[in-house]
Amino acid sequence: MFSFFQKKIFLKDYLDGFIDIHNHVLPGIDDGASDPEASILLLRAYERLGIKKIIATPHVMNDYYANTSESIKKAHALLMEKLYSIECLHVEIKFAAEYMMDQTFLELVEQRDLLCLKENMVLVEMSYFQAPINLNEILFKLQTQQYKPILAHPERYAFLHSKSLNKYSDLKDRGCLFQLNALSLVGHYGKNMQDTAFRLLEAEMVDFLGTDTHQLRHLEKLSVTKLSKKQLELVLPVVQRTKEVFHFDSKTP
Repeated sequence: MFSFFQKKIFLKDYLDGFIDIHNHVLPGIDDGASDPEASILLLRAYERLGIKKIIATPHVMNDYYANTSESIKKAHALLMEKLYSIECLHVEIKFAAEYMMDQTFLELVEQRDLLCLKENMVLVEMSYFQAPINLNEILFKLQTQQYKPILAHPERYAFLHSKSLNKYSDLKDRGCLFQLNALSLVGHYGKNMQDTAFRLLEAEMVDFLGTDTHQLRHLEKLSVTKLSKKQLELVLPVVQRTKEVFHFDSKTP
């Protein structure tokens, strides 16, 4: 339990050089940035936080955002064209996707048509209300196709919450890596999600950190986010691991 009287430290002071592997900054293709101008506002906010490398991950969700590899590439190209005309903005952007684990996703896995964060690492999500009924089949298919699933925001799936972390352990045993949302650390999604986030950190189950930025207010909240020294000690190894694993430069394809 963290003391109320512990000194609070700004998280942003430790994000310089961080690589955000989960965000929705590409224009006009999901519930993130609505157009290139909105994307630019987000990128300026990233730069103010010291985050200058981003892997954009628009939703691929058949019933809502039926994006394809091609539509995501086009949105990235549109944003890059806009960036070329802005000399004072220095943010590098690659693209991948955040895939809802549904039947369409299974078909993409079989076709090996996935946009990965790096090599064979693919960002996936589930409904917040229940796991897909064929979750075991999906995870097995990912493994047989040599993909490594990174489960986005595991702390946000209330159906996984319990007094123990057994349900999370089961997912880890089946090959899932975990990507925590930074905003969960300050209770942005509710106290249960915040408590679960720190329980997962304490159990050393969290592999990577992302912002899951959709709107400018998300980055603005991160800019004023404070953690205790104890909390920061749990988060910093994950920040460093994310930077090391997903490092890229402008020459990286």
